[in-house]
Amino acid sequence: MALSTPGPRALLKRLREVMAEPLEPQQRLDKIVKNIAANMVAEVCSVYLLRADSMLELFATEGLNPSAVHQTSLPIGQGLVGLIAATTRPLNLPDAQSHPSFAYLPETGEEIFKSFLGVPILRGGRMLGVLVVQNQNSRTYNDMEIEALETTAMVLAELIIAGNLHDMANEGMALDLSNPHTVRGLSLSDGLAYGHVVLHEPRVVVTNLFNESADIEHQKLHDALGELRISIDDMLARGDLAKEGDHRDILEAYRMFANDRGWVRRMEEAIQNGLTAEAAVEKVQGDNRARMMRINDPYLRERLHDFDDLAHRLLRKLMNENPIRDGLQLPERAVVLARHMGAAELLDYPREHLIGLVLEDAGPTSHVVIVARALGIPVVTQVVGVVSMAENNDPVIVDGEEGSVLVRPAQDMVHVYKEKIEFRAKRFAQYSKLAQRPAISKDGIEISLNMNAGLLVDLPQLEASNADGISLFRTELQFMVAARFPRPSEQELLYKEVMESVGDKPVTFRTLDVGGDKILPYLRLTAEENPALGWRAIRLALDRPGLLRTQIRALLKAAGNRKLRLMVPMITDVSEMHEVRSLLDHERSLMAKFGHAMPSHIELGAMIEVPSLLFQLDELMQVADFVSIGSNDLFQFMFASDRGNSKVANRYDPLSHAFLRALKNIVDAGNRHDTPVTLCGEIAGRPLSAMALMGLGFRSFSMSPASIGPVKAMLLGLDVKSLQDKFLSMLDASIADGQTIRELLIDFAETNGIPY
Repeated sequence: MALSTPGPRALLKRLREVMAEPLEPQQRLDKIVKNIAANMVAEVCSVYLLRADSMLELFATEGLNPSAVHQTSLPIGQGLVGLIAATTRPLNLPDAQSHPSFAYLPETGEEIFKSFLGVPILRGGRMLGVLVVQNQNSRTYNDMEIEALETTAMVLAELIIAGNLHDMANEGMALDLSNPHTVRGLSLSDGLAYGHVVLHEPRVVVTNLFNESADIEHQKLHDALGELRISIDDMLARGDLAKEGDHRDILEAYRMFANDRGWVRRMEEAIQNGLTAEAAVEKVQGDNRARMMRINDPYLRERLHDFDDLAHRLLRKLMNENPIRDGLQLPERAVVLARHMGAAELLDYPREHLIGLVLEDAGPTSHVVIVARALGIPVVTQVVGVVSMAENNDPVIVDGEEGSVLVRPAQDMVHVYKEKIEFRAKRFAQYSKLAQRPAISKDGIEISLNMNAGLLVDLPQLEASNADGISLFRTELQFMVAARFPRPSEQELLYKEVMESVGDKPVTFRTLDVGGDKILPYLRLTAEENPALGWRAIRLALDRPGLLRTQIRALLKAAGNRKLRLMVPMITDVSEMHEVRSLLDHERSLMAKFGHAMPSHIELGAMIEVPSLLFQLDELMQVADFVSIGSNDLFQFMFASDRGNSKVANRYDPLSHAFLRALKNIVDAGNRHDTPVTLCGEIAGRPLSAMALMGLGFRSFSMSPASIGPVKAMLLGLDVKSLQDKFLSMLDASIADGQTIRELLIDFAETNGIPY
């Protein structure tokens, strides 16, 4: 059975007429399902909408038992309708009852119908419901019918948002938008912010869906694409961070995607099938969003996010709508909430008004997170459903310390957080006064406090914090924000700029640490069951020595007549250090042969992140010029505990007896062989845990620039020798009397008046 002669154009015209009639919401929805059924020659058309309790409720039907409306519901994942909602994919079945997910709902009377076609109702990637047609005869619906139903679902989505349908639900669909909500997520940039919501959903409502002339629409699309490409070129020329160098690569990636032929071809095909240019863009964008919801691969998700950003921009060009650019249109203290967003979109917001960022879908390596960190604003991600809870100008608190977001917080919480923000500001003002004081303990022990970095925009923090140097420069960030492998000359330029910026202070470059959760857009890796334990860091570099040789060569050239400190990540066996040193010696010989200026001194260090090195410490200390403990990875590998998994992240304490004993063994081995040992990671930047590490004998740390002030304030009030004398007994006492090491350290700090 084929579509009726009028086809989808006639259906859309009729639906627009129905939506313009002065009808009650239920009457309008009932009339819509009748029109859909008639147009598609279907005996049943039903609309199920998603309630706030994650139940799909039957809201309207033509052909099923009318008494089942608002009385029938099923959870996401149950039945065919629940399966569509869970997967966000259409389902086309000639015999629905033979499908393993079929759920019999006797009150609907649907048992006589065999064929089934259902499509998700999506708006902005958000699941709103499911649209279904059915027939008694067994048949498979054709592509034109699927296309027609998907297009109709686009119209229904707008009706659901604007048509006051939420109030009709049996148990209430809508969230109470006056209630406060607190949601937990993952903090990716420290800080506290209290401001007002700016929903980052620059959605353009497309009402004109079907074209009168494909040629005209093709021309409109290509004109808008031309404007889009010019606007990206303008950003490259005038963008705030593009001038710094590092973030320029992100915008270069946008330019590449804006010229992607596959993306453009899909939009051209949609126009050829009868859609307007703007409807074609929206359809391709909707397809991409549905794919994003099903993809776990971070590389593919990041690419689809980029295309989603470009689709937003292209729609605005087609509809002559502009994003918010004028700071006067924003709240004075703007907190942007988004399901996801591109890095270039964040740059559209005036920096002077932007105080926080909340994302439902982003990881530590997302481009937008890298840019937000560079801007120095608190970022909380993986906050599921937060966009649906909020409205523009709602008060909101972003807690980048705890990883939580408070939407429409109660007044007592506002008061508490205002005090915290004020206290934090005063505290950091005090820390800034300590910046010029040397990091020497109360009893005269000198401690080296260094900072971590990875981008040129991080470097001004070296002077602001008065850190002793950079003990960890993450070279992979240059690669991660680039659309292609950085040329040797580009790598050399970055490393030279870093060395010139730090002056006489030391800087340690970590070789390329990619793989696992750090994906390069141009380096396609095979899927791995356990990527954190797989082909990454030095393993990848040694298997593809051209990558490592190119980087070593760039570092050697950049460090001409300077000291070069090079550190190797993810060392598992001492033999890997020998391989790296052999590569380094070979490149150094080639450089000398061709008359390049050589570094005045070269030191090669190893990162201790893998527990196997704990049993090779003496051998390692003999082959490494220095070592640095990557405490984050070492801790999670020791305890088989993924720090990104909320169910286990807080189960194990870094100040546990076992972990501190392992760290003590490392520092003791360094002392035996006179090999410098530095510790970097989260525990280095927390005053209480840094105090414990000093008690173990550590004298060098690397941390975020913001952590240096609090750690220095603790150090200035600490008698290190007194602490060290008691620390071994603390380790024993924690087992003997059941008191944790953390509790014992707090007692020590409070007894001695040490800020922690």
